[in-house]
Amino acid sequence: MKLPIVLLPGLMCDRRLFQPQFDLFSQERPVLFAPTFGFETISEIASNILDNTPDKFILAGLSLGGIVALELVRQSPEKVHQLILMDTNHEAELHHISRKRENQIYEVEKGNLRKVMLEQHIPNYLANGSTEGSISDLCIEMALQLGKNVFVQQSRALMSRIDQTTTLQNIAVPTMLLCGRHDRLCDVKTHQKMHNLIQKSTLNIINGAGHLPTLENPIKTNRILKEWIN
Repeated sequence: MKLPIVLLPGLMCDRRLFQPQFDLFSQERPVLFAPTFGFETISEIASNILDNTPDKFILAGLSLGGIVALELVRQSPEKVHQLILMDTNHEAELHHISRKRENQIYEVEKGNLRKVMLEQHIPNYLANGSTEGSISDLCIEMALQLGKNVFVQQSRALMSRIDQTTTLQNIAVPTMLLCGRHDRLCDVKTHQKMHNLIQKSTLNIINGAGHLPTLENPIKTNRILKEWIN
């Protein structure tokens, strides 16, 4: 049997972030989805995932999922056969971003999750900056179903995350970096920097996509992922 692939979704997203990839890979190998919430530190989220995954697997994370993936590799590199980092960031969070998150947490705890997502998150997700359409609607649906507690947990985990530069330098397994060309949150330069730090890495840029290439350009994303994994 082929190795399973473990998918780690981003902020306020569930398995539907990877629906096109599940449809593709579930035909040939087990596909597992790991929750990127439940704790207020990246370290605890990663440890919980490690307690519930096979001994060896392919690991793929997008955005927050990529940040968790790096911590998972830092804690147990022997478990990861191949690594895919999508639209993510290896650096600790900047102070001005953390201050914004504190304000977002305050608003969400008052019951304004939809407003925070629509005004402060989703405009940065898609290549065209739109807050309308099927992908934006899905993002709102996923966020509302996960709820305010998950938003607070994930936000605090992102705020307290460590810099993973040394982790990147120590990665010994084949690694692919993938980024939407128009990603406003984790730009191409960030992925080029990570590519330069990882010895066995390749970098792919997805045209016509922003922060969510798995949904914005699933055909090209799937083709690149399948060719690289196989």
